[in-house]
Amino acid sequence: MLPSGALGRICVPIAGWNGQLVVFAHGYVAFNEPLAFYHLQLPDGTDIPTLVQGLGFAFATTSYRQNGLVILEGVDDIRELVAAFRVAVGTPGRTYLTGVSEGGASTALLAERSPQLFTGALATCGPIGSFRYQIDYVGDFRVLFDYFFPGVIPGSAIEIPDYVIANWATLYQPLALGAIAANPTAALELLRVARVPFELSNPATIAESILGLLWYNVFGTNDAVAKLGGNPFDNRFRWYFGSSNDLLLNLRVRRFAASPVALAAMRAYDTSGSLTIPLVTLHTTRDQIVPFLHEVKYLFKVRPRERGLFLPIPIDRYGHCNFTAADVLTAFVTLTLIP
Repeated sequence: MLPSGALGRICVPIAGWNGQLVVFAHGYVAFNEPLAFYHLQLPDGTDIPTLVQGLGFAFATTSYRQNGLVILEGVDDIRELVAAFRVAVGTPGRTYLTGVSEGGASTALLAERSPQLFTGALATCGPIGSFRYQIDYVGDFRVLFDYFFPGVIPGSAIEIPDYVIANWATLYQPLALGAIAANPTAALELLRVARVPFELSNPATIAESILGLLWYNVFGTNDAVAKLGGNPFDNRFRWYFGSSNDLLLNLRVRRFAASPVALAAMRAYDTSGSLTIPLVTLHTTRDQIVPFLHEVKYLFKVRPRERGLFLPIPIDRYGHCNFTAADVLTAFVTLTLIP
């Protein structure tokens, strides 16, 4: 157990350790789930700790001290994890940081704010370009869903009733799925207006994209409001377009004002683009949960003289964090080769 109360896991190869360490920051986990070591398998079933140790590296990860919105807490817990490794095992010759989704945001922040701890960093499918943009992306989707499918999910984009959270899988997710199936035209309009990727050749991705973003709204909203000190979502002056009747849409869609306290709190979650160690990013171009646009936004933050330290690797594929072992290995090897 780390000083914060987070769980720590350290793995060192029985033989053949190269004296180097890979630290892993997991992605978003609902606030009501137990502390554990999450996201240690790739979509193709590859076990990440086994893969890393097979390459000769030690591996370390943490549960974080809590779940939900934990980007900043994750930053501190990773620092504690590195310190714990040095006490338990010794100081590695090189330390590489990797993170997925929410952990990708923590990874980018650590690359900027604690470069002395790491040789380089690999952030995958993370909201690294703008934290507020990610908040608004999920909030916009919920208000648009409520416009196209009114009354299906109780509550609003900024307040989720407890009974919706408790009965999401058994009642409200099936209701949302039924509404999508009953009105596929509205579902396509919703995705088009919200700028959410899906695969036209694979109709199952329509429901996958919609239900995935609704899940983040349902399980993430109240937790984020509590931790940020108020509602962070603001769409008062947003003009939504791409529907069959944009004027009607913008007249009727619900509007919300962000809390000044929450807006101020969100600044601590934003990256600066200031790099002194290499940062490689891996992102699918059609990520429906964390848009690929984050890579572009981050690129514009990086100062020209530091552009050589930032290398985004796009993967032309649908899906959030939908990487193969080959994708991850290529990105990691690329990171280790940057001087």
